[in-house]
Amino acid sequence: MTFLPDYPLARVVPSANHGERLRPISMLVLHYTGMPTASSALDLLRGPQAQVSAHYFVEEDGGVLQLVPEARRAWHAGKSFWAGETDVNSASIGVEIVHPGHDDPRPYPARQIAAVAALARDICERRGIAKERVLAHSDIAVTRKVDPGEFFPWDALAFEDVGHYVAPAPIVGDEALGIGDAGAAVAALQAGLRAYGYDIEPTGCYDEATANVVSAFQRHFRPRRIDGRADASTRATLENLLNALNGSA
Repeated sequence: MTFLPDYPLARVVPSANHGERLRPISMLVLHYTGMPTASSALDLLRGPQAQVSAHYFVEEDGGVLQLVPEARRAWHAGKSFWAGETDVNSASIGVEIVHPGHDDPRPYPARQIAAVAALARDICERRGIAKERVLAHSDIAVTRKVDPGEFFPWDALAFEDVGHYVAPAPIVGDEALGIGDAGAAVAALQAGLRAYGYDIEPTGCYDEATANVVSAFQRHFRPRRIDGRADASTRATLENLLNALNGSA
């Protein structure tokens, strides 16, 4: 299927993998390809065997390919959740960023990040996507995914007015909430993470599911230490994000 690009700087390279949208577009989800080469990742996203795809594919040199029209439902999110939405594929646009992943957690090239920022800003402006709904794959699939990784420069995107971001609170000391803890402080943490959009219930018990969500939060918003323990830095960063979201900071 040939089509005109939604983003004027994109080159169309069609994928066979897409379907009908069932939700209005309200999210932008960023991924890394996690494969050794760009060509192998592109082949996977375009071929019918794996039944995966994304709307856009950003190369290391900053080139942007469009694989699926934005009006169609690409297959990039899998089983996911954000702010009550479980059909994230229907509600989102997916961007695959060429990078080998955690097997080689090297920095993303500056030209590539500049291209991602320009693409994301264009999509968000055209589609009315709120900054806090520019998400990592790891945010929406906390038990399955870790991309685009703690080495992805969310601060650089924020400098280009893309995404919701506050500077991470400094890490001071090691005292933290962790697995086995229970009580009001744990319930408040869970409620804050739920209010931000993560898939968690405020049970008041710090279990493995809570640790998974905290790790996902840290990977995006406090990447210096990812351990699934809610230290003072993690809790303060979450509070600052929620305050900024609510207009009180």
